[in-house]
Amino acid sequence: MALYCGWWLLWIGVQAYLIHEMGFAWSAAFRDAVITQLIVAFAGYTINSSMHSYQPSPKNSLYVLTWSIALAVLCVLLQRWLVMFWVADPSSYLPFLNQSLLIRGLFAWLMIVIIAILTWFWVYVNERREIEKRKEDAARLAREAELSNLRMQMQPHFLFNSLNSISALVGSQPEQARLMLQQLSDFLRGTIKREDRQLISLEEELQHLQLYLDIEKVRFGHRLRTIVNYDGESLKMKLPSLLLQPIVENAIKFGLYDTVGEITIAITAKSEKTQLRLEVRNPYDPETAQPRQGTGFGLNSIHRRLYLLYFQSDLLETRQEENTFITTVTIPQTR
Repeated sequence: MALYCGWWLLWIGVQAYLIHEMGFAWSAAFRDAVITQLIVAFAGYTINSSMHSYQPSPKNSLYVLTWSIALAVLCVLLQRWLVMFWVADPSSYLPFLNQSLLIRGLFAWLMIVIIAILTWFWVYVNERREIEKRKEDAARLAREAELSNLRMQMQPHFLFNSLNSISALVGSQPEQARLMLQQLSDFLRGTIKREDRQLISLEEELQHLQLYLDIEKVRFGHRLRTIVNYDGESLKMKLPSLLLQPIVENAIKFGLYDTVGEITIAITAKSEKTQLRLEVRNPYDPETAQPRQGTGFGLNSIHRRLYLLYFQSDLLETRQEENTFITTVTIPQTR
C-alpha cells in the first residue's frame, strides 16, 4: 500500500510540473494533478480488487480490456467535472482541459491496464506458490505416513520373537522371564516416546539400542557378545530414531542363526566432518547364509527410510570381507 501511494504521489508531482511549465499557476496545476491522479488511483484499486476473481484466459482478458476502457472513460468524465469545480478560473482553464482529455484518457487506461496485468501476475504467482505448497505438504504427509508405516512394520518381528522367548522361559527360568518382560516393557515404552521424533542424538539411540541388546542377550545367553565404539563428537550428532535396532537385529539374525558358538556384533560410530558414519559388523557362515540376497525387510526398510528423509539412495551400503558381513550407514548432518 505504501508503494502504491508513493507511485501516485510521484505522478502528482510530474503532472503538476508539466502543467505549470505550460504557463498555468502552481495552485491550478497542483489541484488538477491531485484530482486526476486520485481518480486514476481509485480506478486502479477497483480493477485490482476485481482481478482476484478471474483466472488468466482469453475470455477474461476481453472482459478486463472492456472494463479498463470503461473505467478510463469514467475517469476522464470525473476529472473534467471536478477540475472545473475546483480550479479558480474555469473559463481560462477549459480550453486546455478539453484539449487534454484524450491524453488523460489514454494515461488513465494505460495505468489501469498496467495495474491489471501486475495484479494478474501477482495472483498467478501466489496461486502457483499455493499449488506447490500443497504438493509439498501432500508429499511430506505421504513420506511421514510411509515412514510411520515402516517403523510399525519393523517392531512385530522382534516383538513376536521376544514373546516366544518369554513363553519358553516362564516354566524353566521364571526369573529370567520376568527380567526379559521388564526389559521388553522398557524397550517398547522408549519406542513409543520416540515415535513423534524424526531425529535424535546418537547418545539417545545407543541408550535405546542397549535395551534391545539386553533382551537379545537374555534370549541367546553367552552366545551373543556386543562391542560398541564411538567418539565423543559423534554422540552429539543426529540420526533417524530407531535406526540402529533393525540393523543390529539383521546382524544378529545372520550372525547367530547360521553359526554355532559365540559371536561378536561390533557397532562403530565415527564423526566425519558433516556426516555421522555407522558401521555394524557380524560374522556369518558363507556355506549356510546368503547375506546379499537375504538381508530381508530390515535393511530394505532402512534404505527406503533414509531415502525418504534425505533424498539420497547411497546412504546404506553392505559388503562382505571374508566371513564378516558389514553394514555401513552414512547420516548427513544439517546445520
